Amino acid sequence: MEKTEKQNVNYGLIGKDISYSFSRGYFKKKFEDMGLDHCTYQNFDLQAISEFPTIFKNTENVQGLNITIPYKEEVMAFLDDIDIAAKKIGAVNTIKFTKNGLIGFNTDAYGFQKSLEPHLKEHHRKALILGTGGASKAVAFVLEELGITLSFVSRSGKNNGFTYHDLTNDIIAKHTLIINCSPVGTFPKVEEKPAIPYSKIGKEHLLFDLIYNPEETAFLSAGKANGATICNGHRMLEFQAEKSWEIWNR
Repeated sequence: MEKTEKQNVNYGLIGKDISYSFSRGYFKKKFEDMGLDHCTYQNFDLQAISEFPTIFKNTENVQGLNITIPYKEEVMAFLDDIDIAAKKIGAVNTIKFTKNGLIGFNTDAYGFQKSLEPHLKEHHRKALILGTGGASKAVAFVLEELGITLSFVSRSGKNNGFTYHDLTNDIIAKHTLIINCSPVGTFPKVEEKPAIPYSKIGKEHLLFDLIYNPEETAFLSAGKANGATICNGHRMLEFQAEKSWEIWNR
């Protein structure tokens, strides 16, 4: 009996200026390891979210997509349904294709929680979230679920939070969990770091950076130099990628 050739299945990442992305390499290796030579994962680099429909015109049999900066919120307008948790978070980073249309999910929250929890100590009860984009919403969702008090930090003081100018030594000292959800410090601008008072960071602090390239950002280096525990976003990405794969195939 002749072997039936499997139809090609396409997956991909939607974002802007995403040549650096972790996801394409991760899934390429995953497909190779699993012997899934009919599966591909590619970057869909969009200059505006209005280009979203062109993906399906130019690519056959797209079964799943991940979403990254800056489209995790804007993409929601194109979806037919949104998972309850993603709706509550207010951001989508995973899309599943079903007979009922495009369904949005958020696996960032899962990935963040799984990578954060091993480092959490009892005294990590107050957190600062640097940035107010789509990823920050997933982080806030997790912290609320864990009962950790949080405040946002941004240039404008959005979400009733602090501006960077508002941050005092006392605020930094009291907030022993600091999460960078901004793109500041991403390759190639590796010398940049969020403008916070680093002198009051100490051994009680846990600094988490969602950035994974470079492995140790200037933000994390400054924290480590003062004795803080540090964690980058690499494990978070692995966890969220595996959760995406689970969603696409269930």
